[in-house]
Amino acid sequence: MTATTMIAPAPIHEEQQYLDLIRRVLDTGAVRPDRTGTGTLSLFAPPSLRFSLANNTLPLLTTKRTFLRGIVEELLWFVRGSTDSKLLSAKGVKIWDGNGPVYGFQWRHFGAKYADCEKDYAGEGVDQLRECIRKIKEDPTDRRIILSAWNPADIPQMALPPCHLLCQFYVHLPPASTPDAKPKLSCLMYQRSADLGLGIPFNIASYALLTHMIAHVTGTDAHELVIQLGDAHVYRDHVEALEVQLAREPKPFPTLRWAREGIVDIEGFEYADFVVEGYECHPSIAMKMSV
Repeated sequence: MTATTMIAPAPIHEEQQYLDLIRRVLDTGAVRPDRTGTGTLSLFAPPSLRFSLANNTLPLLTTKRTFLRGIVEELLWFVRGSTDSKLLSAKGVKIWDGNGPVYGFQWRHFGAKYADCEKDYAGEGVDQLRECIRKIKEDPTDRRIILSAWNPADIPQMALPPCHLLCQFYVHLPPASTPDAKPKLSCLMYQRSADLGLGIPFNIASYALLTHMIAHVTGTDAHELVIQLGDAHVYRDHVEALEVQLAREPKPFPTLRWAREGIVDIEGFEYADFVVEGYECHPSIAMKMSV
């Protein structure tokens, strides 16, 4: 008799969980109206999406080209607490058409009274982002390392209430046997409203980048991004485009490298610092944004 060699199955690409969710929504989603009048297919609270960030991995979706520059510039805008959409538009990133106390304001000045995008809010409100960074460094087992953009008092002034509204950071401490190993940093993000066609590819990359940034300035290693969705939906006018995307095979995720290693402050990052290597993807797929 000859021995049979067992061949382990190839690991499933992490992008497949996103594609499988779209397939499930297309096949079983409830038909629901929405504020834009477009109409959606919707599923509530699907299983979490989990993406490894180890070894500098960046989960930038590959079954269509993702607008990386827009993702980075918007994230830097949030991190700096800006509410002036003209600053993004001037860089060719026309994601936000209105101002207001949106994500960045809540991250950096939660509870401050919002006047307009011209005011300097330095020292006003709670700087949640810096508090998260402080706790990761000084109190890594704290269960309240939380960044919230959901502020009911400010929602009437916002261009759009936050969709990705809360994240929690978790520090994995090294075992006692290897006390000199670097701690690892994970992020769990909750998103109340998830546009699977246009928004979620953006959100996955954005929170992965934020976790990498915070890991860099806290001396930890980025470990994992977990995303829990509330209303996961596909707009009816995205169905045809998504069928094209679902027929594509994912390619390996790229990696992130910092152009400068000496960045110690979360506001010290510039667009040129983000070097994404090995990004191979399928062509772009046009989808209309419902507003």
